[in-house]
Amino acid sequence: MYDLLKTIDDPAALRRLDRRQLQPLADELRAFVLDSVSQTGGHLSSNLGTVELTIALHYVFDTPHDRIVWDVGHQTYPHKILTGRRDQMHTLRQLGGISGFPKRDESEYDTFGTAHSSTSISAALGMAVASKLHGDNRMGIAVIGDGAMTAGMAFEAMNNAGVEDDVPLLVILNDNDMSISPPVGALNRHLARLMSGRFYAAARAGVERVLRVAPPMLDLARKLEEHAKGMIVPATLFEEFGFNYIGPIDGHDLDSLIPTLQNIKELRGPQFLHVVTKKGQGYKLAEADPVLYHGPGKFNPAEGIKPATTPSKKTYTQVFGEWLCDAAELDSRVIGITPAMREGSGMVEFEKRFPDRYFDVGIAEQHAVTFAGGLAADGMKPVVAIYSTFLQRAYDQLIHDVALQNLPVVFAIDRAGLVGADGATHAGAYDLAFMRCIPNMTVMAPSDENECRQMLYTALQQPNPTAVRYPRGAGTGVATVKQMAALPIGKGEVRRETSQPAGKRIAILAFGTMVAPSLAAAEQLDATVANMRFVKPLDAALVRELAETHDAIVTVEEGCVMGGAGSACVEALLEAGIMRPVLQLGLPDRFIDHGDPAKLLAACGLDATGIVKSIRERFLANGVVGGQSSVKRVA
Repeated sequence: MYDLLKTIDDPAALRRLDRRQLQPLADELRAFVLDSVSQTGGHLSSNLGTVELTIALHYVFDTPHDRIVWDVGHQTYPHKILTGRRDQMHTLRQLGGISGFPKRDESEYDTFGTAHSSTSISAALGMAVASKLHGDNRMGIAVIGDGAMTAGMAFEAMNNAGVEDDVPLLVILNDNDMSISPPVGALNRHLARLMSGRFYAAARAGVERVLRVAPPMLDLARKLEEHAKGMIVPATLFEEFGFNYIGPIDGHDLDSLIPTLQNIKELRGPQFLHVVTKKGQGYKLAEADPVLYHGPGKFNPAEGIKPATTPSKKTYTQVFGEWLCDAAELDSRVIGITPAMREGSGMVEFEKRFPDRYFDVGIAEQHAVTFAGGLAADGMKPVVAIYSTFLQRAYDQLIHDVALQNLPVVFAIDRAGLVGADGATHAGAYDLAFMRCIPNMTVMAPSDENECRQMLYTALQQPNPTAVRYPRGAGTGVATVKQMAALPIGKGEVRRETSQPAGKRIAILAFGTMVAPSLAAAEQLDATVANMRFVKPLDAALVRELAETHDAIVTVEEGCVMGGAGSACVEALLEAGIMRPVLQLGLPDRFIDHGDPAKLLAACGLDATGIVKSIRERFLANGVVGGQSSVKRVA
């Protein structure tokens, strides 16, 4: 089994194969991807669709000398397998294992780290320009999907690249929305070879030289050429950017891919190859439902993914989706916006019930936020459902287009905190820090499912931009109450009070998901626990009260410590002139790798055991707490 694939430990071994061996290799590689992902979980449909393209790229180009940048990066499993990581695939996306995305520190073949979309053309152009300046004749290759081409950044890069006449840049559009029918595929195979061939390039350049003496004739010739190509291929747009457009070609046909890439290798200047592939190629179940098989957990390939049993606990995403539908039922001004994350953000039912008020703007986070601002400016109630990590991409719009104008946009921020297998690129570690410094913002963090629902309702009632950030996955098991009531703004609540005497009293100020482990830790320590609820405006009065009645303060958040919610508490104490020993717990000042979320939180000291350990080491072991209580005030 996998007899050919076992011989490929690097692309050099691949390039030693006879061309006739490549299709059997592709069959083995596809089977290996399916077998591997079914055992570990991970991205499947997109990887099954890039098998032949990956083989062709490593076969034709001298990687890693030639640089391949994979946009988004979740389609790189075939690439990883062919570049020496075949025997590590069983560790995919696991703690201590290989990443599900390209990582520069994992392999020299991962020339640029990716996971967020639409960055590949910019990076590949930078590499191509560096190659030109170094004079080392290396190609910069960007592989970008049709979805990622909806983002403005991709077109910004193409606009820049189009004026670089002699940079060795190739942009490959992996168009996997549909497959090419056989007649069109055969025709386009011939056309792609023609357009990428030396004869076509030489003839085109020669005609331009001849006709340059008669500009009107040259202009006419160019228009005729554009018209002739435009009848068969959608070349006009990309050629207007200064690229030589080639394709579309069948991305599963090695006999089309390889000669086309070999021809392109001889060309100079920006080249654009349009490749059409099919998500889930070669696995019928994934072909039929590529969304279901986009990122499955473990499953039996012979049986496929079985319907999940109804979980005992709702996910926060489900809570949001249900609330949004309820809110839209009550108020016709409620609008739902997602940047290409309908399923992930829980908006499937909303789209079905309120199609006129549902907007999937594509992978365009900047536009999503400003679009919401425009809606709010004219009386609508927009709700932007967005992952924490992707809101980072629209930070200027959050400030300039929403907060500065104090527009009532609701941000439902999913995947806040650690996200597990997707790792550092998708972690929502920074939202509390980057939002709490923005004027006019209200920021909330729920401790359970029902509080999340009530916070979302509260956000919708506010006259200013308001964010509710919640984690991936299931909640604590608390039932949601159908009736909704607005929470008092900027007010937390004490969930547990210590029975310790003065001198031994510890107060834990917990935010969002950290309330539950803080309560568990407090049972061991006999500490007070406050569910702070609001990061901005902070319940400064509660912070002061707890500082005055306790001997030490601990803040706990599932976000970066630097500039986060704990920092807000320290600032409140300084403002009040109160000096108390403070321990800030949160995500450390480093990028947290992929792995099981519970294990990652434990490694960061953010489970109950870790919280107890940190408090004992900081306050109890060295006698900071345990003596006579006294509140120090600074004038």
